[in-house]
Amino acid sequence: MKKIIIVLLALVSTVISYTQSSSAGNGQPVKWLTIQEAEKLSANAPRPIFIDTYTDWCGWCKKMDKETFTNSVIADLLNNKYYPVKFNAEGTEKVTFLGQTFINDGKAGKAHQLAVTLLQGQLSYPTVVFLLQNDGKYEVAPLPGFREAKDMEPILSYFADNNYKTRKWDEFQKDFKGKVK
Repeated sequence: MKKIIIVLLALVSTVISYTQSSSAGNGQPVKWLTIQEAEKLSANAPRPIFIDTYTDWCGWCKKMDKETFTNSVIADLLNNKYYPVKFNAEGTEKVTFLGQTFINDGKAGKAHQLAVTLLQGQLSYPTVVFLLQNDGKYEVAPLPGFREAKDMEPILSYFADNNYKTRKWDEFQKDFKGKVK
């Protein structure tokens, strides 16, 4: 019995230690929006729109949901510096965005027309897309592939704080001091 209690205490201690080391920030989950909600909010208070394009069958998408987007530093950046959107690239709903209506017509591997547009025809999942406002228009910057929280943090900071307008990525990355451990 004593051994079981010691093992349980060690397990609880490990879980608490892991939780504290893998997160920092306010501890709030990402408040995902629809693309229409993000467009409306951005029109009133401009900030970049971050879109996580995923599919239900994508294992790497699920891993990023579980490991990257649950990190409180990442959630804090997304909630406070972006309008975060989660978009099912194979969803069947009709979506109106920037005055244009997009559907899933069953073509291109059942990809939604908005996903094809955002990913610039390169259907790879997961892909995160940064919609950056520049003179009232959006620049689209898709970034394919799984990213751990420690790798996502500098990317989010680079675009959120408009560093991309004044600094090259390599220069920014050298000086970046992240919070994710």
